[in-house]
Amino acid sequence: MKPQTIQIFLPEGSPTSVKEAELTNRLINTIWFPRTAMDKAAKREISQYTGVYFLFGDGHQGKPQVYIGEGENCWMRLRLHNRNKDFWTHCVICVAKTNEFTKTDVKFLEHYCLDKALKAGRYATDNGTGSLEPSVSESRKYDLLDHFDTIKILLATLGYPLFEDKRGDKAQQRKVFFCKGKQAEAKCIVTDEGYLVLAGSTANIENTKTIGTGPKALRAELIEKEVLVQKGDVFEFTSDQLFKSPSAASSSVLGRSSNGWAEWKDKSGKTMDTLLRQ
Repeated sequence: MKPQTIQIFLPEGSPTSVKEAELTNRLINTIWFPRTAMDKAAKREISQYTGVYFLFGDGHQGKPQVYIGEGENCWMRLRLHNRNKDFWTHCVICVAKTNEFTKTDVKFLEHYCLDKALKAGRYATDNGTGSLEPSVSESRKYDLLDHFDTIKILLATLGYPLFEDKRGDKAQQRKVFFCKGKQAEAKCIVTDEGYLVLAGSTANIENTKTIGTGPKALRAELIEKEVLVQKGDVFEFTSDQLFKSPSAASSSVLGRSSNGWAEWKDKSGKTMDTLLRQ
């Protein structure tokens, strides 16, 4: 990773309306807008360019959802989606500032973006089985992969970390904390976004009588979303799960109210409090 300068332009003067974002020294430009501001986004020339676009909203069980598409005229495609797709609330269009992308270019980017989004696992996808990767020259492929890196940064900056590894960088992944209960044994890493309990961790099945309404409701939500699934005498985390606080994470693992700063410990037994707050 390296320092980046991102320029955001508000053509309507409002931070909640249309935004255009770009890395000042790169070719990609993006336009973000809520579905309710489609008429305002339509006035921007870049919305008519050849590019890839992302429709964001909430899907099954409240998990964030995305549809990834491409078009020689993105706006014409979006007009169709406005009639036949209900889930989306916001859109981001990514184009070349010079409008130089070809149909093959954007089909390659669409295919690659969908593959990377599925691997990251942050969003459910509204796409079908996907299309075959179009054939491009080796040199053009590396140009397009460079453009993908810019798209990845701009989407995350606009609030959609669609392609970001939930586990953070390698330095973060090496700092593992452990929480153990009667049957529970969980692993957690601290990322820039919060406290990530790793897939495969286990949690106690029973809630204590004094668990508290907050932790109890959170565990019930994780069970409903099938993040916690019973396997034998424990619950197992079926995917990495991000928590806003270490206590929310440890309480979900232990089935009781707990102080996560004291419950999470590294392999030498030092608490998260000792290592991160003192």
